[in-house]
Amino acid sequence: MRTRLGLSPTPGALAERLAGVRALSVALVAPLSDADASVQSMPDASPAKWHLAHTTWFFETFVLRDFVSGYALHDERFPFLFNSYYEAEGRRHARDRRGMITRPGLEEVLAYRAYVDAALADALPDLPEAARELVRLGCHHEEQHQELLLTDILHLMSENPIEPEIWPGARKVPVAMPGPIGWIEHEGGLVEIGHDSPNFAFDCEGPRHQALLTRHAIADRTVTNGEWAAFIADGGYTDPRHWLSDGWAWVKAEGIDAPLYWEKRDDVWTRFGLDGRRAIDPAAPVTHVSFLEADAYASWAGARLPTEMEWEAAAASHDADGGNQLDTAGPVEPRPSASGPAFFGDVWEWTGSAYRPYPGFTPADGAVGEYNGKFMSGQFVLRGGSCATPRGHVRACYRNFFYPHQRWQFTGVRLAKDV
Repeated sequence: MRTRLGLSPTPGALAERLAGVRALSVALVAPLSDADASVQSMPDASPAKWHLAHTTWFFETFVLRDFVSGYALHDERFPFLFNSYYEAEGRRHARDRRGMITRPGLEEVLAYRAYVDAALADALPDLPEAARELVRLGCHHEEQHQELLLTDILHLMSENPIEPEIWPGARKVPVAMPGPIGWIEHEGGLVEIGHDSPNFAFDCEGPRHQALLTRHAIADRTVTNGEWAAFIADGGYTDPRHWLSDGWAWVKAEGIDAPLYWEKRDDVWTRFGLDGRRAIDPAAPVTHVSFLEADAYASWAGARLPTEMEWEAAAASHDADGGNQLDTAGPVEPRPSASGPAFFGDVWEWTGSAYRPYPGFTPADGAVGEYNGKFMSGQFVLRGGSCATPRGHVRACYRNFFYPHQRWQFTGVRLAKDV
């Protein structure tokens, strides 16, 4: 049966998907100590332990509590600790104080996950379709948190002066820089964008609707580290001409002079990653830049950021499962572009579009209706997924969104221009 979230999977297929998603989350935290998993490095990030517990709370609350008769909560205190922003679910622990939850410990949180996983496995065969849809939503929700988990761990380790390697990777020989950016032209006109298929999508991806594009061109690849280094060398961070007012104020107030995790050592630009500190690969996509930086770079390059409609129109014919995305637990990093246009993986791509509802958008009923719609203010849309996005999670109509100054995610830049 086709529903708002698409074709509802069979219990067996859903159980297999659920088990895979849940196992990957546990594998991602395997290198962490209890202390690693408990610390919160900034208000925008959450402790690894909290991510593990919150995604479990989602299944326990919206599936087991609401659809399984006689289900007993693992711990009556956990809803207060591990609710995120669902006002309909009552009071919750302050987001910027999540790092103070030293107990329950990591082992207890993993036990909580095992308890809920066992209950879900028992309940799945008999769950009504509405509950199965929520299990599927919970899988996609947990995949979002897997990416947040990796980026939050990276930020945490970057705050440690010894810059530990979580997943040591092989030292790579830099490859040749790609050739000049190529441009994919679009004649403009009416296009259809947004979700309209039997497959899963979040509510903010629809309804599908028409958008009018003017004639334009979009770059066939993202901006590289080497190109960004040239921007820096040309005074990109010291010339106010290229910056929005908010961006220039941010640069001056925060002392921003390079992408996040970049540092010049012995006159060489380096970056910190989950595999430790290394020299930047000039041919790899630049990452960890804010919308404010992306917009300034585009101005410096004589271009602009694409709208999300232009991006989707260009990406719709490309394989969303292609590119460099997260397959297993291990080191993740953007890598040099393959030949030919690629729109998915490596880095999320900032667009010039504000995150607002599409015409005809209505949030879902109940607490899960708070999932996306309430955040449609003051943020910008990103497209395409990253090297930390679980493979199979994104699609051409997928809308990610962050505030203009945020850059701890794997965020990069694809240019566009009017022609």
